[in-house]
Amino acid sequence: MASAATFLSLFLLFLSSSIPISHQQPPLNSAEQDSLYQVLSSINSDIPWRTLYPDDLCLSAPHGVVCDYFIDQQQPNSSNISDSDLIIAHITELSFGYVSDYTPNAPCSSNSTLHPLLFTSFKYLRKLFFYKCFNETSVSFSNFSSSSFADSVEELVFVENPALVVPLSGIIGNFTNLRRLILTGNGVYGNIPIQIGDLLSLEEITLSRNRLTGGIPVSVAKLKNLKVVDLSQNLFDGNLPDSLGNLNKILKLDLSHNGFSGRIPESLINLNSLEFLDLSFNRFGNFGIPSFLGEISSLKEVYMSGNLLGGHIPEKWGKLGGISAIGFSNMGLIGKIPSSMGVYLRNLSYLRLDNNSLEGEVPKELGFLELANEINLENNNLSGKIPFTVRVGQKLKVKGNSKLCKDHGKNEGNMDSPVLFKEGNLVSSISPVEALWSFSLYGFMMMLGFFAFVV
Repeated sequence: MASAATFLSLFLLFLSSSIPISHQQPPLNSAEQDSLYQVLSSINSDIPWRTLYPDDLCLSAPHGVVCDYFIDQQQPNSSNISDSDLIIAHITELSFGYVSDYTPNAPCSSNSTLHPLLFTSFKYLRKLFFYKCFNETSVSFSNFSSSSFADSVEELVFVENPALVVPLSGIIGNFTNLRRLILTGNGVYGNIPIQIGDLLSLEEITLSRNRLTGGIPVSVAKLKNLKVVDLSQNLFDGNLPDSLGNLNKILKLDLSHNGFSGRIPESLINLNSLEFLDLSFNRFGNFGIPSFLGEISSLKEVYMSGNLLGGHIPEKWGKLGGISAIGFSNMGLIGKIPSSMGVYLRNLSYLRLDNNSLEGEVPKELGFLELANEINLENNNLSGKIPFTVRVGQKLKVKGNSKLCKDHGKNEGNMDSPVLFKEGNLVSSISPVEALWSFSLYGFMMMLGFFAFVV
């Protein structure tokens, strides 16, 4: 009697013979494969790439190498050939640099370079990604404007590459389909060229932590598809153009840690999709907190710390109630904290008003912000009682308010550690002796209960 395994094998053989054999996936073009070997070697010459991956690199390749299949319409007499015979393989994504065990891209070496073939041999490349690859050897981009490269690329990502010391104008070429431009933590310098307005497909510009200078060109307003703009931690200066208000699809605008000055343009009120705004640590000054920012219905987070805007916190600021985080530290604010902040900002989880000149009592309405996780009121001139008598969150910082006290009248103006909250009760710090005594008393009462139960 045939065994179950034998029967199963015969069944599978019959099943496979009854299914028509599909065309085998076409191999990667030999010239494109050879170019990839050379690019991999320029990234890390210590790895024997040809030995480790001797077969078709579209079927067996290092992580970070992705292929796709296309119909080759350029083949002679293609109209007389079936689509399956016209299919051709091409490399579409190249990602280099170890990120994590979940994305173990081809590792870079300390002397990684960019091979010129990268810009001429992969005409279907959509994504190019480098993470911590160029740390010592300076990198140039002489072929970045190559039409064969720029026409296909949709994502250009360079993260943490300090040896990437090139002008931004040398990177931005004739990218007709570029959607994401991410250059963060590199040595990129120079101005944002006005030609950036020609990259009409752009959805994200992240240029943080570089050495960029100058201002934001008016031509950025042409980029109607932009959803993310992050220019933080550079050397930008000058006024913000009113044309920023034309980016009505934008979700995130981060211009923090630069030298922007003048007024915050009122045109930003037109950004009706904006959720995250960070203008902190610039030189905006002497115009007060813009009341119109509190009228952006989609806004969830707003940070303006480190600007000497001065003035009072506008009454009913954020009255639409969607804001969850506010950073107004070190802004020269005066006057009282409006009680309306505790009425309208019901979703508030993060509030920083420290290092200002605010005075008066902390509104009792702030004590009912049930979602708050952090409130920092340090180094002001606040007085009276701390009103937080219900669950507020994890911590409250009030050091540096000499006239501020808890409900029991104890002065807390020079408190070194945060006040902690638990389940609606303000818990002050206790000494080790008090803690030991409390624990001992608790244990003694438990022991009496035990003996009473036994008896």
